[in-house]
Amino acid sequence: MNATGKTGRTGGSPALREGAAEDIAASRSEAARRERGRDALLALVVVAGLACIFALSRRLDARRPAEDPFASYEELYVSPETARRLSLGFNGLVADWYWLRSLQYVGRKVDAYRGDFTLDDMRPLGIRSLAPLLDEATTLDPQFMAAYEFGAVVLPAIDRESAVRLVRKGIGENPRDWRLYQHLGYIYWQAGRFTEAGEAYSAGARLPGAPAWMGAMAAQMQARGGSRDLAREIYRRMYEEAADEQIKTLALKRLAQLDSLEERDAIRRVLADFQARFGRCPAAWREIAPSLRAARFKTDASGAPLDPAGVPYVLDAAACDVELNERSPIPKK
Repeated sequence: MNATGKTGRTGGSPALREGAAEDIAASRSEAARRERGRDALLALVVVAGLACIFALSRRLDARRPAEDPFASYEELYVSPETARRLSLGFNGLVADWYWLRSLQYVGRKVDAYRGDFTLDDMRPLGIRSLAPLLDEATTLDPQFMAAYEFGAVVLPAIDRESAVRLVRKGIGENPRDWRLYQHLGYIYWQAGRFTEAGEAYSAGARLPGAPAWMGAMAAQMQARGGSRDLAREIYRRMYEEAADEQIKTLALKRLAQLDSLEERDAIRRVLADFQARFGRCPAAWREIAPSLRAARFKTDASGAPLDPAGVPYVLDAAACDVELNERSPIPKK
């Protein structure tokens, strides 16, 4: 009994203690195996999840529309009148901000575009928000003449009615500024609306300080609205009166274009005379170089006549016609 009792108190026989230890070791081994299995399953789930996320991200990126770098410019945060109320008396400063924003918007469109365009025909650039930006600038500062001038030249090809509204708003705010009538007359003249153009020039001519040529322009609109001579006069006056250097440059380019049109007509007469005498078109400029020089054309070493920018004209022998050189800075249209 004592031996049994002692044995009971000490945990049983060695065989029993060894079996219990094996059971504990087996349980721990099973637990460790299950834990490793669980960890492996979790790792598999994480890897599978990451793979799904990567695949989904690639798919979304492939379907996502290209980011528009001009979106911030084409978003109007508030209406012009609201912006005027919120400017707390700093209308001029906020108007300058909208003006700079307009110029940056156009400038970035120009940088992003690869092709030919002119300041008065920026349709290829897709300038959608210029009119609202200029409207905001002139609402905040109704005497902002640079914005009216810029809008009168750039906007008509993009949105003519917005150009008319902008300049008419300027006239309403500045009824004694004859230059705004010049801008309005230019917009109507460019659209071929010569009666309305004449009325605009006539109204401006009646204002104090208006130059005499405003009245002369009004008189010529009905008789010579589509003539090159009147176009030359309009661009010459634009160059003289413009404050914006870009607009001055445009006026000079348009004047050079008009000179080139006159020159090409004269060259065509020389070509037609040669064709009538010899029954064919000249194969090269040198065949008619003497006639061109007699007509006071400047020519290069090959006898090719030079355009107003100093670039040789191109002879189209097949059509017996003359064209501007692709290298010429003179507008093609």
